[in-house]
Amino acid sequence: MFDKLRQIEERYGELNRTLSDPQVIGQPAVYARTAKAAADLAETVAKFEEYKSVLARTSEARHILAEDADREMRDLAQAEIDELGARQAKLEEELRGLLVPRDPNDDKNVFVEIRAGAGGDEAGLFAAELFRMYTKYAERQRWKWEVIDSHPTGVGGLKEVVALVQGRGAWSRLKFERGVHRVQRVPATESSGRIHTSTVTVAVLPEAEDVDVKVDEKDIQVDVYRSSGPGGQGVNTTDSAVRLTHLPTGLVVTCQDERSQIKNRAKALRVLKARLLERAQEEQAAAIAADRRTQVGTGERSERIRTYNFPQGRVTDHRINLTLHRLPTVLEGDLDELIDALRERDVSQKLAESVP
Repeated sequence: MFDKLRQIEERYGELNRTLSDPQVIGQPAVYARTAKAAADLAETVAKFEEYKSVLARTSEARHILAEDADREMRDLAQAEIDELGARQAKLEEELRGLLVPRDPNDDKNVFVEIRAGAGGDEAGLFAAELFRMYTKYAERQRWKWEVIDSHPTGVGGLKEVVALVQGRGAWSRLKFERGVHRVQRVPATESSGRIHTSTVTVAVLPEAEDVDVKVDEKDIQVDVYRSSGPGGQGVNTTDSAVRLTHLPTGLVVTCQDERSQIKNRAKALRVLKARLLERAQEEQAAAIAADRRTQVGTGERSERIRTYNFPQGRVTDHRINLTLHRLPTVLEGDLDELIDALRERDVSQKLAESVP
């Protein structure tokens, strides 16, 4: 670990020297890339400097403890050693966390796809509640939330909805929401008071950049049709809704959120690229190790990741055996405690794999 930290420290010094080079200053694009690379290393270097300072102070205190005959000085030295020892352990943990390989998708925007599963109308109603929960969470994070496509049910629920979330850290946090969400409650239509269990599937896809995946226009079949959802005067009067079919894979994406056919086509293409990127990444992971998940909360749709139990007012995340007895606040978008715990487990697992 320390060899790696020293390499990072040396690289940080090189980058800062480069930033003072007049030739680099005169090239805005090069300067911006170099500045970003230095900024990405700054926190690690600062922690490493603090860590080395703690080691030096500990060495001085140990010297006093071993050589000084004054009892008071020895007591002070021992107290400082104890305090520095706790700080040293914490810094080592933080440094290991900073050395965890960074997910290349962490700064990307994401598509969140929510679909009603088993449970009929009740599943659709809960899909709408999850949609609202994530909308609230996006507001808390100051992310932009934009609906790409939605299919409401006749009772106020959602059969499915696709939204684009734009903002720093969107993927790094929302990727843990992928999987099957289970709800247990008495439906409003249930006269006997019997608890029903329904499911909703959540998929989270990083938005693909042009450098990530190439889509040939000749491989896309474009169909246009009249929008069937809410939208004012433009509905059912123009062929503005768009369906894209990727012929090599059979993937189909629809978008009818905008009145403009051109805008709907552009949005649908972004979703298609994200799905193609996810497929490519899943195939690559399967080739490396077919029986091993690559990260917490994989895209396996059959995985039950969380249960929302209304009669008991609790939420249980089954991946980390964490139960919170505050279901109403979670549904209002207060997800940080759950997501932070999942992130911590993810870091611990990656540390065990990557740092000796």
